[in-house]
Amino acid sequence: MAIRKGEYTDILLRRGAISLDQLSEAEQMAREQKGLNTADCLVRLGYATGEEVMRAMSEHHGLDYVDLSEVSIPAEIIELIPESVARENVILPLAEDEDTLTVIVSDPMDIETIEKLRFILNRRVETALAPRDLILENINRYYGQIEGESADSMLQEFTDTAIDFTETEQDTAKESEAVDENSAPIVRLVHMMITEAVQLRASDIHVEPFEDRVRIRYRIDGVLVERDTPPRRLHGALLSRIKILAKMDIAERRRPQDGRIKVSIGEKELDLRVSVIPTNHGQSVVMRILDKENIKVGIRQLGMSEENFQKFTNLIRRPNGIILVTGPTGSGKTTTLYAALNALNRPDRKIITAEDPVEYYLPGINQCEVRHNIGLDFARIIRSMLRQAPNIILVGEMRDRETASMGIQASLTGHLVFSTLHTNDAPSAITRMVDLGVPNYLVASSVIGVMAQRLIRVICSRCKTAHQIPEAVLHDAGFPPDMLASPKFMRGKGCSYCQKSGYRGRLAIIEMMPVSSKIRELIFQSVAADELRRAAIRQGMKTLYMDGLLKVANGASTLEEIYRVAKRSEQDQLVA
Repeated sequence: MAIRKGEYTDILLRRGAISLDQLSEAEQMAREQKGLNTADCLVRLGYATGEEVMRAMSEHHGLDYVDLSEVSIPAEIIELIPESVARENVILPLAEDEDTLTVIVSDPMDIETIEKLRFILNRRVETALAPRDLILENINRYYGQIEGESADSMLQEFTDTAIDFTETEQDTAKESEAVDENSAPIVRLVHMMITEAVQLRASDIHVEPFEDRVRIRYRIDGVLVERDTPPRRLHGALLSRIKILAKMDIAERRRPQDGRIKVSIGEKELDLRVSVIPTNHGQSVVMRILDKENIKVGIRQLGMSEENFQKFTNLIRRPNGIILVTGPTGSGKTTTLYAALNALNRPDRKIITAEDPVEYYLPGINQCEVRHNIGLDFARIIRSMLRQAPNIILVGEMRDRETASMGIQASLTGHLVFSTLHTNDAPSAITRMVDLGVPNYLVASSVIGVMAQRLIRVICSRCKTAHQIPEAVLHDAGFPPDMLASPKFMRGKGCSYCQKSGYRGRLAIIEMMPVSSKIRELIFQSVAADELRRAAIRQGMKTLYMDGLLKVANGASTLEEIYRVAKRSEQDQLVA
């Protein structure tokens, strides 16, 4: 493929930010998916950051690039463009010079929007560039400050005034789902709580009642962060509104309930899985935010080392066998499995999944949901799906002997089977299968690979700085000498982009154990998990802890993060 002239992508290629193959893949994706351009696809595929793409565009078009984390825009400039115009067109005013207004945009070729602004504002408009997600983030920040519509001010309004919420339980059921400034206060509060959680990239929202207050927390990058503490009197109204949205029984206060909420935040269509349980101070609510964008990831973006990436791609190309992904709840197992299915999803393959419940809907894949109330469990779905002549099967979880046996039978009859188990490491998955009652010879002949994983937070790219770790700490951590040859230890100072945490985003640390002939022989002999682990390490398996140290040495994360999710084992000490 020849390099074309006159494109911002030429600048990215020249700088080595992307390769020709990556550019071709992004262009192909842009052709297949409506509403996405090549720049969006480069960022979504993880081949370039939004900042790199925007800097290349600004250089190509001769425009200024604005680093919004380092710029403070005065309130009088923000007021020059109404919030509705800023949100509709995803723009932000930057500076004023006589009759010229400079606005920040994400697409320099969107002439229609620029002309519309000139007409609305009746003045000359100059443009500067910044990534779209940062413009949206700053629209929320600046306009929230001006108009006083932030969640904090909303809660302050409720706290300072004796608003009567007793009528809300009946009235909210009759309201339309549209939320505006005329909606009931509690309706706006719940809507803003969900909106704020989505903007902060939270994975779930926790509403917990206590004796004198209600605590609202968001789980951001796997860590719970307390956001607000509304007064206790708001709990009943909050709970009623959430139950109405989730189509639950408002009157039921003694039993746990589950429901779903479909909501639109900006351009995003989100699913919220809602769980309500009774506690000693009232009912506690957790809303799990399911964002379809989160599962549109490739295997490359999971954070695997090159060695683990090669092992995993070799495993998923096998025609039959079982591949197990293990780890605790919230360790990214579903995302990993969906990334594998996305890589294998082609018109010449039939893929069927059995899930409890179906969290994300994948185009081109047949997904079945477990329904215990009518006896539709994993084993029954697997038994039926084999009559559908699939090539690839995903079993959400191997919970019992019947499910595990059916999965093994499917793999032995020529199917590639993916599934999950809740174990602490990769070798323990083998012994867990035997504990479930599956004969060890069947496990040995069907399982072709086990992958254990955890999620660690990534150091914020905006405030990342070099960091020196003391020799004593390095020695205690057990870094192998080859990792310390040219380390790039980093840490985040904390900035507005990462909410002062020093971390933004997550990646996986992985323990990959392909089942070799030696390990298969040990499984036949029913050896303990520790002996399996030692044999796997001798054959080159990097443990979760050692893979974490590699991420630290490469400057992706910190030792504190590794200590939070993984522990050093006796075998790791022998390796070091």
